[in-house]
Amino acid sequence: MLALRLARGAHPLVQVRRLLVAAASAGTGFLLLCTLGYAMGHPEAAADAVLRLAWCVAPLAATVYFAVAVARSDPGTKPRAGLSAVGLGPARLTLLAAISTAIACTLGSMLALLFFLHLRGDLSGLPFDGAARGLLAADEPLPLAAALTLLTFVPVTASAASALTLRPRTARPGKPDEARAPAQEGEPAAPPTGLPWGVALLAVGLAVETYASHAPGTAGPPMPGGLGGSPSGVLAGWALTAFGLALAGPGLTYQCGRALQAIRPGAVRLLAGRVLQEEARRIGRPLGVVCAVASGAYAASVLYERGGKSAPDLGPLSTLGAILVVGCAVATLITAVVEARQARRHTTAALLRLGAPASMLRGSAALRAGALLAVFGPLTWAVAELSAIPLTGR
Repeated sequence: MLALRLARGAHPLVQVRRLLVAAASAGTGFLLLCTLGYAMGHPEAAADAVLRLAWCVAPLAATVYFAVAVARSDPGTKPRAGLSAVGLGPARLTLLAAISTAIACTLGSMLALLFFLHLRGDLSGLPFDGAARGLLAADEPLPLAAALTLLTFVPVTASAASALTLRPRTARPGKPDEARAPAQEGEPAAPPTGLPWGVALLAVGLAVETYASHAPGTAGPPMPGGLGGSPSGVLAGWALTAFGLALAGPGLTYQCGRALQAIRPGAVRLLAGRVLQEEARRIGRPLGVVCAVASGAYAASVLYERGGKSAPDLGPLSTLGAILVVGCAVATLITAVVEARQARRHTTAALLRLGAPASMLRGSAALRAGALLAVFGPLTWAVAELSAIPLTGR
């Protein structure tokens, strides 16, 4: 009940983010239910049904990642003075964040079920009633237990991930938090430690793709959109490459900030570089995820062009899955940017009180965006080209 009251009294922008989580959950839940409908209509093609369910992992992961980002940026989950006195300590706030995430995702799952039943023709009186009877096996009885089990994937996974991410962390005696201690001394934050591991995973992923593309064997599972089958090793290498980009994102963002402050920086470059260093952990990983998604989309377009196709043969379900993955990745990055801006609002206000012109702050923001684009843009293009070469050079 307290979670519902906090959700109802939140800022409109927070409500919009929660509605976006519900929409993403609805889309993912609908994809899972469509997989169930295909399995009911094609009982002889169990392997294809399992493959369709496996392709739902990508939108499921993107939805959970976005839900966790929204829960982390929710002002209701931030510790505030006086809350502990009324029993809302860090552990209780984490529980409230998990419950709020579960409510938003459950709402989306229920909408997915209603839309699924409507397209099957089980619910009448609305437009497009029974428009997908053949696709969703309307002639077969719907196993309600299986449908509800699939619909619980997103709420349970998202709430558990939110609770795990927002759980209270206590620093060990003599070991202050490395991200906070330098900030108290006016020094830049400590650099993230994931850059070497991200680069290593990126290299391993590209190597696995190259090796698997030349290994003898079957063509592997078909990819959505009419793209020819690829060996499972190639897909695994592609996943490693994407994970490496996400892991290297904070380190690359931190190095962008360091580069901006090199060689006698002025006030604008110094401010831009320091902000990037402070925000490297917050915006670096979502930025790496966006680069991974963009490189995958670019590589897929290159494969279609080199395969003699002018456009991918995406069906409605493949299109929905692609929209969910891309939309959740971009929305997560925007949420992280907004969260970072809110985190430094006191610093911005202090600079304005000290007489800093607003043009300097705008110039600093433009410089940060340009530096990130100059690094992550070519990196995304290079990874996409290297990922497409093994698949087209067989």
